[in-house]
Amino acid sequence: MKTYSILLGVLSCWYILTSKIVQSDSRTSTKGRIDHCNKTVDIYEDITSPEVTSSNFGKPLYCSYRFRSFKGTPKDYILRIRFKKFKFGVLVNGTYCQGGFMQILDHAGKGNAATITSKKEVPGSYCGEIEQPQTFLSETSSVRVIFQTNNFTDQTYYSFDSRAEQETQVYLRYGQHPELYPNRRGLLNPGSYCDRTFKECRLQTCYVQSPAYPGVYPRNLKCNYWLNTKNPFIRLYIQNEEFNVDGQRCENIITCPMRPITSGAEYCPYDYIKIYDGKNASSPEIGTFCGMGKFPHSIVGTSEDLFVEFVTSTAGPLLNTGFHFNVGNMPGHMQTAGDKNGTCNWILSSEHLSRDHHTEGIFMSIAHWYPPHTSCTYHLLGLPNQVVRVYFPSFRVNSIESPVKSDWTGDCGESLTLYDAAEPDDTRIIKTFCDTFSKPAEKHDFISTGNSMFIRFESKTGSYSGSSLYYWAHYDFFNDTKFGTAIPDTVCDEEFVSWKPSSGYFRSPVNTLVYKRQGTVTDPDANQPIICRYKFTTDVRLFARIVLKIESIKFKDHNYRTPIEKDNNCWYSERDKLLVWEPEEIDAGFGLNRTIINQSNTNNGLCLFNNINKTRTTPSDPHAGEIKFVSSGNSLNVELNLNPLHAALSYFKYDVPLFEARYEFVHGPLCGPSVIQPVNEGELVFPRFDAMGFVEPPKTLECIWEIRVHDDRDLWLHFNQVNFVTDDCQDGRLEVYLPSRSVDYPFMSACGHNATALKDLPLLTSKDVEEAADKSPSMVGGAESQQHDNRRRRPLRRYVHVRFVGNAYPHKAHFKIAWSELTHLPRNPDGTPRAARRTSDADDECAFLCPGDERLCLPARAVCNGVVNCPGAPNDESPTTCERWNHGSAAATDAGGRGAPMAIALFAAVTAAIVVFGAALFAASTYCHRRRQLLRSGRPSASGRRTMAASGRSTDRIYSTDY
Repeated sequence: MKTYSILLGVLSCWYILTSKIVQSDSRTSTKGRIDHCNKTVDIYEDITSPEVTSSNFGKPLYCSYRFRSFKGTPKDYILRIRFKKFKFGVLVNGTYCQGGFMQILDHAGKGNAATITSKKEVPGSYCGEIEQPQTFLSETSSVRVIFQTNNFTDQTYYSFDSRAEQETQVYLRYGQHPELYPNRRGLLNPGSYCDRTFKECRLQTCYVQSPAYPGVYPRNLKCNYWLNTKNPFIRLYIQNEEFNVDGQRCENIITCPMRPITSGAEYCPYDYIKIYDGKNASSPEIGTFCGMGKFPHSIVGTSEDLFVEFVTSTAGPLLNTGFHFNVGNMPGHMQTAGDKNGTCNWILSSEHLSRDHHTEGIFMSIAHWYPPHTSCTYHLLGLPNQVVRVYFPSFRVNSIESPVKSDWTGDCGESLTLYDAAEPDDTRIIKTFCDTFSKPAEKHDFISTGNSMFIRFESKTGSYSGSSLYYWAHYDFFNDTKFGTAIPDTVCDEEFVSWKPSSGYFRSPVNTLVYKRQGTVTDPDANQPIICRYKFTTDVRLFARIVLKIESIKFKDHNYRTPIEKDNNCWYSERDKLLVWEPEEIDAGFGLNRTIINQSNTNNGLCLFNNINKTRTTPSDPHAGEIKFVSSGNSLNVELNLNPLHAALSYFKYDVPLFEARYEFVHGPLCGPSVIQPVNEGELVFPRFDAMGFVEPPKTLECIWEIRVHDDRDLWLHFNQVNFVTDDCQDGRLEVYLPSRSVDYPFMSACGHNATALKDLPLLTSKDVEEAADKSPSMVGGAESQQHDNRRRRPLRRYVHVRFVGNAYPHKAHFKIAWSELTHLPRNPDGTPRAARRTSDADDECAFLCPGDERLCLPARAVCNGVVNCPGAPNDESPTTCERWNHGSAAATDAGGRGAPMAIALFAAVTAAIVVFGAALFAASTYCHRRRQLLRSGRPSASGRRTMAASGRSTDRIYSTDY
């Protein structure tokens, strides 16, 4: 009985407890049905739209949900709301929602201090239908969702859930290590929901994102982003994420096809981003973008700042997830030294480089955005005596990848043109590069002919991220001073003419660009020597000779393929050298030169390869450091010949002259002939008075006469009637040079104070007047070397040089030079001289022995002819000698001369017979002529007699040979 009582009590307690739970559930269920839409929901709670009943079908519905945070949840948590189902209202014309909408209020704070998603009074709305779940990630920890419709039916529904996430776990929004970059998403401007400022952005430190990224962005937004980098050019780009700003207005791809990423306000009427090239909306607009997909290009600004504006429509679908841009700057930006005019027009001058202490300037292809039909110019301007060089260390030709305008026509969307002018001139184009057909031109020098080069870049398409022609250009300026007249179509040849400055200085090219081998079209690596020629030409009516003085040669030492000790032919050697010669068509003249160790000279030229330096001169020897060459005619060539394998490396931008020289055109008309051919006896008178009527008397004058001598003849040179203007040797002097001696020192020199020294000039032997044989290395070598040498060699010459220099009224000085060639007596087999024979034979060159030196003899025609031809006293013109010579005295000759009187007697007899015969013939002719006249007309009249008398006069003309 007791057991039953206990069981009954337990059952009673269970009933009472169960009844209370049921009542509680009944009360809760009733309350939910009463206030199902307007409540605060817990995180992770599933929320669905109210059940459609007869009491709410077709009636208005308003549901508001506020999310309750976890207790103790930190502020760095955000809310993720996942909409699993959504169909609410219809989007009409893409501008407003009809039949219902949803609003999301993402805000922080309470009451009037709240910051909501919209800057406008009315939040934006979502409507339409989703076929796949969509996510909204809040920007704050407090979110409110509102659903509102005027006609609630079973075709109006929603379902979503939520959860809280820590910011560090949302990798797509905050990236890796967000604690290291707390401002990676920019600084939120006070009082705004999405206006952000980014300062000094660099790689992976600035994320420019749409609000709620990577979820669906809110509606009715206008967000501003101020972007800045430390250095230009600022670059806005998408790395791996997709761009989705109003890419579709619904998920039905048939009725709402996916919109590709496009640019232009006319293509983006709803949601878009607008990018400005500067700090605010008043800056130039780069473009307006919308669509969905991979953003195909970067946006590169022209400075350190960009301004981005993000706008969403008042109503739209619950679809678009926005954007995520990175911010950086284009590497390799170089500051161009010059004056900028406008956006990209530059004047780059040598003065700018000098001011900044630079030797080269740099400009690069456009690395930032530019609109269609852009033209950028670079005017490279040097000093008047300079030329411009441009070369490209890096040059790439790409296809146009990010055009602003894609509907262009023609061959070249973008081009780069180089003009050899100060402005665009299609007749003076150096090169044009085009994006469609050009090849790169790296490390090729483009050189102007003047001091200006104009470069123009043109684009029909424009670009968001820089030119398709990527180039890195260097430019510099080179002194192109010419000391003579530049010869057309040559790189460095010059011409010097006597009717311009009659003397001057010249040197190796100042423009060292000539030492860089450019090659040819057919053979870019042509291994030809680098040659610069200097041509000297004079008009014989002005001057007859060129004097060349080489003051210095400074070649560098190189490792040649052929050792110097084995290189036997300087003229055809691979060594760097300086060549001097007279053209072959001119009568090969002489070369006044010093034979230097390892210096190869031919008889009409020089080949120099060893260095010389004029600084080695001393007061006692002012010409010790120079080489002198005097032409025999009116033309002279100088050639700088460099080995191309070493020239660029050794001499490019090498300021030291490779050689220095001076020239002078000498031997003017007052001097008379410059070269006098060999004669037995001759004379020269200065000045040549017949020339003074045709030229103005010069202030200074230099005459150089070459008196040539027959083979194996001695020369007796004597000066008569010598008169200088003053006694000073600087005002006038006469010098005699012998080819057998050094040309640096005259054999004899005289001026006003010692003019009598000229009378003591000794007899010049045949060895004295003969050129020294060339013993240079070029005389040694194989058959080929000898053949090359022979092209420039000629027989040794015999001559004497007489030089007159006048610096004070040289035309007032006067003198006479006379000379005689003397023959040595032939020798007998035993070595004793043969006896001279007195004879009248003109071919006998040794008919008379000189009284002063019986080893010398003269032809008969030179004895007692009024000109002294034998040195010493007595001579061939002394009265005693002439008396004996004319009377056939045996004393006039030596013991072996007995045949001379017989020859003279025979000559006299023949002459007398000819005279008698002629007289008889003339008398007979005259008699016969007068007889005929008498027979015809009787006695001759007086006029007839006068006529006959006149007919007896000589009608021969007298011709004189002048020098």
